[in-house]
Amino acid sequence: MADSLLKTAMYEQFARVGKALANPARLQLLDLLAQGERSVEDLASAAHMRLSNTSAQLRMLHDTGLLTSRRAGTRIFYRLSDEEVAALVETVQDFANARIATAEQAARAYLGDVADLDSIGRDELTRRLLAGNVVVLDVRPAAEYAAGHIPGAVSMPVEELDVRLSELDPDQEIVAYCRGRYCVFAPQAVRRLREHGYHARVLDGGMPEWRRASLPVNVRPDGRATVSTPVG
Repeated sequence: MADSLLKTAMYEQFARVGKALANPARLQLLDLLAQGERSVEDLASAAHMRLSNTSAQLRMLHDTGLLTSRRAGTRIFYRLSDEEVAALVETVQDFANARIATAEQAARAYLGDVADLDSIGRDELTRRLLAGNVVVLDVRPAAEYAAGHIPGAVSMPVEELDVRLSELDPDQEIVAYCRGRYCVFAPQAVRRLREHGYHARVLDGGMPEWRRASLPVNVRPDGRATVSTPVG
C-alpha cells in the first residue's frame, strides 16, 4: 500500500509538466519566450491577454520549472529555464501535428501550404552563408532580432517588407526565417517576395531550432531583450 501511494505521488509530479503544457495560452507564451526574455507586461501585450491572466499562467510555468524569472524595479521578467524547454514544446507541437488530423488542419489553415515554399535546411543554409551566395532575412520584430539572430541575417520585419523591397537584390536567392516551424511570418514573407519576382525560400524551423543545433548566434552581451510584438 505504501509503495502504491509513493508511486502515485511520483506520477502526480510527472503529470505537472503535462498540465502546464495543456493550455493554449501557456503554449503561446512559451513560443514567445523561446525568442528571448520578456516582461509580464510585454507578454500580455504580445499574446493579447489580460495582464492578470498572463501573470497567473507564467507563475504556473515557473512553478513547474519551465521558466526562470528576475525582478527589475517593479517589473518581472521571464525566460525559458533552458533550451530543453523549447525542444519539449516543439516535440509536443510536432507530435500533435503528425497524430491529430484537426491539429494538422489548423496549422495548414494558419500557415497555408508550406510544402510549396521549398524549405532549406540548416546545414545547407550554413554552407550557403559561408559561400556568400544567399541573403538571409530575419522577419521577426526588430527586438527579437536584437535578442539573437543568425550571423549575417538582415532584420526586415514582415510588416516592413513591402516598403523595403528596393533593398534586396532580385538576382540573389533569399531565405527568410522567423520564430519557428509554426510561425506565420516567414511563409508570409516568402509568398510576398515571390509575388514580386524574387527567388525566396523559407528556413526549415526558426531561431529556437537554430540555437538548439548549436549553430552560431549573434546576441547582445547580456542575452536579454524586452520585446512587445504580435504573435506569429
